[in-house]
Amino acid sequence: MDHALVLEHRDDKASRIGMWLFIFTELILFSGLFLVFTVLRLRYHEVFHLAARELDITIGTINSIILLLSGMTMGISFLANQKGERKLTLRMLWVTLVLGIVFLVNKYFEWEVKYSHGLYPGSEDLIGLSYGDIMFFGLYFFMTGLHALHVIIGLVFIMVVIWRVSADSINSTNYAHLENCSLYWHMIDLIWIFLFPLFYLIN
Repeated sequence: MDHALVLEHRDDKASRIGMWLFIFTELILFSGLFLVFTVLRLRYHEVFHLAARELDITIGTINSIILLLSGMTMGISFLANQKGERKLTLRMLWVTLVLGIVFLVNKYFEWEVKYSHGLYPGSEDLIGLSYGDIMFFGLYFFMTGLHALHVIIGLVFIMVVIWRVSADSINSTNYAHLENCSLYWHMIDLIWIFLFPLFYLIN
């Protein structure tokens, strides 16, 4: 019995290490993209400044608040699980899931506006603009799109965790998957905290 517990503990530890390594590689990826954006912004400062005015700061701010709230509800779900409060754990996971979906819906409408204005990679309108404009909106769609992809993966992760909490396979003594889900979601928050000012606020 003790041997089985040791094996389970080792599996949980390996799972956590694996998640931290994954998060580290993702942060390296986005750090590289942030660096590319910064270099291009320094080179095409005026063009990037004018292009940034096409972004909707209000929607960006709302989405920032949504993600920060979702990070809080995810944290509450983890703490509730540690205390054995399954109902609260599930409730907060569902709230996190809904907030993540709302974030994506807002982002879709924001992309739709850019699409209707022809400000998307490959459009004739954008190709007719300067190289700086092409790079700005190219990076905007690529980086926010990559972040949205991570949000979608996170939502699937949350749904799996909700199912496992409901089935009591995740509880106060067996919570590695919930912990990894929480770490992943906080990574998504962290990346957006850098994306938002980079595109919407810095002039």
